[in-house]
Amino acid sequence: MRTITKELQDNLTPAAALQLLQNGNNRFVNNLKANRNLLQQVNETKEGQHPFAVILSCIDSRTSAELIFDQGLGDIFSARIAGNILNSDILGSMEFACKVAGSKIVLVLGHTKCGAVKGACDHVELGNLTGLLQKIHPAMAKTPKPDGGSDDPYTYPNAVAVTNVHLVMDEICKNSPILREMASKGEIAIVGGMYDVETGIVEFFEHPEFKGQIDTEALNHV
Repeated sequence: MRTITKELQDNLTPAAALQLLQNGNNRFVNNLKANRNLLQQVNETKEGQHPFAVILSCIDSRTSAELIFDQGLGDIFSARIAGNILNSDILGSMEFACKVAGSKIVLVLGHTKCGAVKGACDHVELGNLTGLLQKIHPAMAKTPKPDGGSDDPYTYPNAVAVTNVHLVMDEICKNSPILREMASKGEIAIVGGMYDVETGIVEFFEHPEFKGQIDTEALNHV
């Protein structure tokens, strides 16, 4: 597997970047890890990096973006925080990744059975975690609770996790004129995804404002 160079990065479209993530997830799910020499990639990236994507994901130990998407050194920027919530520091990092370093896609990656989301749904309060979980409350407010009882304690949190991904994408567009303009020009794509911790599969979806730029429905059926 080739290391991402400046030339390769420049020639990638946002759609092609998403395809790379989808292909990597397909390899991961089918246990077909790409053959790459990581020490060689250390040498090839020593003078600089040219990642094609920036991914915001949860700190959950099961959700390492590099593993889920079968990527190597220098391929992606990875920001991780409980509940894949957004703050100004992460947003600034995304702006650096895309406007300065040339990444072609911003992916907000949620996942099933998220402890942070369930903690928010259960109104957990614990030190500094309390303030973090409050950032998930808007997603709770927009997610209807299921009718009737359910034996699965994650039925509602899983739905909230999906809503949370959509709201974080909205926040990116609202609070970063830089990324919004790049997305409106088709220079980058802002997409969401949900990782299923039981199957390893990622389902992708677009931000509705930029719908049609990428055929995510087709990608989800590769």
